[in-house]
Amino acid sequence: MSEFTLYIGNKCFSSWSLRPWVAMRHLEIPFEEVLVRLRTPETAAKLAKVSPTGQVPVLVHKPLKHDGRIIWETLAILEYLADFFPEKKLWPADIGARALARSAATEMHSGFREVRYGWPMNLRRPKGHKRLDAEGEIQRARIEALWRECREKHGKGGLFLFGHFTVADAMYAPVVTRFDTYGGKLASDTRAYVEAVLATPAMRQWYAEAAGETWPEPSPDE
Repeated sequence: MSEFTLYIGNKCFSSWSLRPWVAMRHLEIPFEEVLVRLRTPETAAKLAKVSPTGQVPVLVHKPLKHDGRIIWETLAILEYLADFFPEKKLWPADIGARALARSAATEMHSGFREVRYGWPMNLRRPKGHKRLDAEGEIQRARIEALWRECREKHGKGGLFLFGHFTVADAMYAPVVTRFDTYGGKLASDTRAYVEAVLATPAMRQWYAEAAGETWPEPSPDE
């Protein structure tokens, strides 16, 4: 039995759940997964038993010599994993690269509202270009510029924003799905990064398991 348990929501649309899940799967950190179906009459009661906020994701860590620890909020979970598994290099080693990675990750955590609402993560939705409103288009362009900056300054040694997979890639993984679903024809460097993330075994597994969900939510056109 793993000492980590990760509580997540529906894989088809729970973008915040995807972030720590894909990091742990990609970096081969063992954990037990507990999926709590969202949007049901029982959801709130089930989450109240494990989540201080009534939301997912939540990481429960029960190391042998300590009482169980509950870590909530996606970025806090990723930071905890970075502290606990320094060998996984969840942050870049170079201090300048690490500062940029942290800035990019926290900008994602608190920003890009119009992109997130205008392009909701929905892995059932057929691919097709959907134009955002004016503010959304500004935010979309900012995301692409930020990806480009990370790749040009620190990512040339690998496929991801900082070469190897980091917290920044985990934080933008749901945005990658949005660009793929709604973005239509993308700039070549944007498309290359999107394809690199989607090609990881972890993301392929998430998509396959999302496709296997039999629940009606969300509808393909939501």
